[in-house]
Amino acid sequence: MAQETHDALHTLDSHHAAPADAASSPINADAVREALDALYRLESRHIFATLVRLLGDFDVAEEALHDAFRAALEQWPSAGLPANPRAWLVSAGRFKAIDGMRRRARFDVLEDAGALADPVSEVAEPWDDEGVEDDRLRLIFTCCHPALSPDAQVALTLREVCGLATEEIASAFLTPAPTLAQRIVRAKAKIRDAHIPYQVPTHAELPDRLESVLRVVYLVFNEGYSASSGASLTRRDLSEEAIRLGRLLVELLPEPEAQGLLALMLLHESRRAARCSPTGELVLLDAQDRSLWNREQIAEGSALVEQSLKSRRFGPYTLQAAIAAVHANASATATDWGQIAAIYGVLLQIEPSPVIELNRAVAVAMRDGPAAGLALVDAILGRGDLTGYHLAHSVRADLCRRLGKSEEAIMAYQQALSLVRQEPERRFLEQRLRELTA
Repeated sequence: MAQETHDALHTLDSHHAAPADAASSPINADAVREALDALYRLESRHIFATLVRLLGDFDVAEEALHDAFRAALEQWPSAGLPANPRAWLVSAGRFKAIDGMRRRARFDVLEDAGALADPVSEVAEPWDDEGVEDDRLRLIFTCCHPALSPDAQVALTLREVCGLATEEIASAFLTPAPTLAQRIVRAKAKIRDAHIPYQVPTHAELPDRLESVLRVVYLVFNEGYSASSGASLTRRDLSEEAIRLGRLLVELLPEPEAQGLLALMLLHESRRAARCSPTGELVLLDAQDRSLWNREQIAEGSALVEQSLKSRRFGPYTLQAAIAAVHANASATATDWGQIAAIYGVLLQIEPSPVIELNRAVAVAMRDGPAAGLALVDAILGRGDLTGYHLAHSVRADLCRRLGKSEEAIMAYQQALSLVRQEPERRFLEQRLRELTA
């Protein structure tokens, strides 16, 4: 149990000691509310995941979760604190949900009403904390099932695994709340109608299924680390949720690529405080105040990279994290661009991508000079790749500027400006353009 919850419950229990298998004596209602608030913050998604497994429906489980907390608020002041609050809440929520289904079944003529007997038979199962941890993993894999669209996977994961409100998710991704709500409703219906199993994939299925989970977490982090549009450069809430998911995956399923993704997110997040000026302006990597970088996150991320690399079962997330680690552990003037370019070369072999090519071109430019980098960027744009990607034109503009090709730089900056959607990046490009045209 998380420390905050433990502290709150310990406060309740300290004056009302009880045997391990019994509830404590009656307790103050305000103290119960405080403990339940802590439980809800830190344990509600664990409890929800178990209720989804036991009840077989997202919406029924959500209603059962809230019914259980209401029941605890009513009963714990007089009955005392249960020895295992999480188990009590799961059992209470489950009983209330089944009772509600049975009452509705008396009035509804449903062919499958008999299926309601199945959950009842499991009520007496012994409590298994390890099984609860499995429930969290089951929930993640269900929300990220490849039968769902990528957008639905992201929305459902943030809603059901992280517990974010629909309005919060809609705001983060600049999507109208009704549209986002319908996306979640359709995803749940798809899971129900397609009988998508609520389970951890088999060992044979794991590589492909894990990839979709990692992709969802990475998409959430990317939107938080560098918002695709809007007034802010970053969205800290999304970055933190992605890192929380990454930690959960490593805790429950310590695969090398899960470790690599967590490392990548930590190493990037370590630079957050230095990426913007006090007025919200974009600060490029080489101009950042590295004393602001979070050394604890760098140390943790670097250790995870090393651990994943040693497994020899790493993939693209670990390689990207290795590049981030080179940056994080060097001064601006002592960055090993040769090593970075070499890692990008390996990354291109296992995951060919024009964006990775672009990043490698930047590293080559830093290692061999802007002309070498410009030739690579022109080759990418020349074959029609990344023509609608503002950063490709921004990189080309910067390389032309460094080579003294002012007219080409101006044209490239203008092209980047026509594509950019984020205000801090727009202001940065406009400033560079003003410098060239002054």
